[in-house]
Amino acid sequence: MKTPATLLCFAAAFCLGPLSASADVKLPAIFSDHMVLQCDVEVPVWGWAEPGEQVTVTVTAGANKTSESKSATETRVTSTARSSAQTHSVTADASGKWTVKLSKLHAGDHVTLTVNGKNSITISDVLVGEVWLGSGQSNMALTVNRAKDYEQEQKAANLPEVRMFKEESAAATTEQTEGKGNWVICAPDTVGGFSAALFFFGREIHKSLGVPVGLINSSVGGTPIESWIAPETQRASAELKPFFDTAAKDKAGVVTEAAKKKYEKDLAKWTEDAKQARAEKQKAPKKPLNPADVKARKGNIGGLFNGKIAPLIPYAIRGALWYQGEANSAPTKAVFYEAQLKLLVTDWRARWGYEFPMAWAQLPNFDGGTVRDWPLVREAMLKTLALPKTGMGINIDIGEAKNIHPANKQEVGRRLSLWALGTVYGKKVPATSGPLPAGHLVHGGEIILSFSHTDGGLVAKDGALKGFVVAGDDKQWKPATARIEGDKVIVPAPDVKAPLAARYAWENFPTCNLYNGASLPATPFRTDDWK
Repeated sequence: MKTPATLLCFAAAFCLGPLSASADVKLPAIFSDHMVLQCDVEVPVWGWAEPGEQVTVTVTAGANKTSESKSATETRVTSTARSSAQTHSVTADASGKWTVKLSKLHAGDHVTLTVNGKNSITISDVLVGEVWLGSGQSNMALTVNRAKDYEQEQKAANLPEVRMFKEESAAATTEQTEGKGNWVICAPDTVGGFSAALFFFGREIHKSLGVPVGLINSSVGGTPIESWIAPETQRASAELKPFFDTAAKDKAGVVTEAAKKKYEKDLAKWTEDAKQARAEKQKAPKKPLNPADVKARKGNIGGLFNGKIAPLIPYAIRGALWYQGEANSAPTKAVFYEAQLKLLVTDWRARWGYEFPMAWAQLPNFDGGTVRDWPLVREAMLKTLALPKTGMGINIDIGEAKNIHPANKQEVGRRLSLWALGTVYGKKVPATSGPLPAGHLVHGGEIILSFSHTDGGLVAKDGALKGFVVAGDDKQWKPATARIEGDKVIVPAPDVKAPLAARYAWENFPTCNLYNGASLPATPFRTDDWK
């Protein structure tokens, strides 16, 4: 009797070693050679077999291997100094599913994982360390070879204890159990394909902690947040009912007849242009995208959760990083982003079964014109910090006016790593965040703004403070010349008779320069809630 799970994925079988088509025991693709297991927690291992089949999972210790300098490994206890060996047995249930939990493994251990049933699977070169999931749209998907200073980064990428798994599965209409992908060891000839933001984060973690780091990249360019949250969870949210009402009116996910006809026309023209280019031995023009394929790739409501997140659950992770929001910056969508981001965090945690730390990259400065409302999305990210064990990398100074994919992913990763090192790992760092608003007071003709995360004191970088505006009850915003006093910013309003509210950097591409002593920028914010 075959299991009800989907048929054996040949790509996964290749990664796992020589499995025959009739193999009874199999594993998700993420359990494959060169994998990294999370240290210091019980680690779930799961898979499929014949119903009622006895399955044994064995961990055997091996000698630690590394070609890195001593400085990266000298603080580690080798696996030969303690035993990582353990064996767990389980019986597959009526559907063929089985799960065991490995006892805690130690950071730096180098082990082999063997799964035995009627057949045997051996997973080699397994490291134990810190595992982080990275997800989102194109700025998380953007690879190291598209980031700045690639040639230098490539030369310095001999980091065999940093590894990345890229989830290659597609969007799906139902929740999937099996994904696709394989683990890749960081080296000069492989690092170019790594998620840049995730890699530069992981490199800092590896450098500081001196332990292996596993990075799981599950991201797709151009995708909205609603594709990454389980559909049933979204539809049960009262806060999102207006979102679904709007989506229904807009026939979200439906390719219109006009779009189909335009694609057919563009495709016909491309066919002729490509034919002519070949005849003239010229480079063919870019083929137009089929709107139906684009819709399928983006997944619509819950599609990418079903296809690219569900198969990873419950793989043990230390935490998760999120870099997304551009696709939700249209004014009609941005108003829902706070509810959506909070739902994504809480739902993912519930499905993993524990409150793992999670942080996001706040949208940087970008000249999105009137068709985008990046300040509202940034504010939603700021407000979501109210959830426990969350953080945010503020990037308002490292964007590019006309490039929605800014190249400086090194700093994106570094700022997120400061949060992780300081709050998740308890390391001493200059700061874990840039300044965040901590209340305000209207006093006379001035607005007094308080801040947290002022580590080293508030600083106006390169001259007088910029980016502050003030308004009264007429809601007419006037530029303000602000000044720093301790951990506060005083905003006079000589042109406003009775000031009520202040805003900072409240534009898509603002001119602003408030930092803390650790050279981390302050988040954009507002004291009002006016529409």
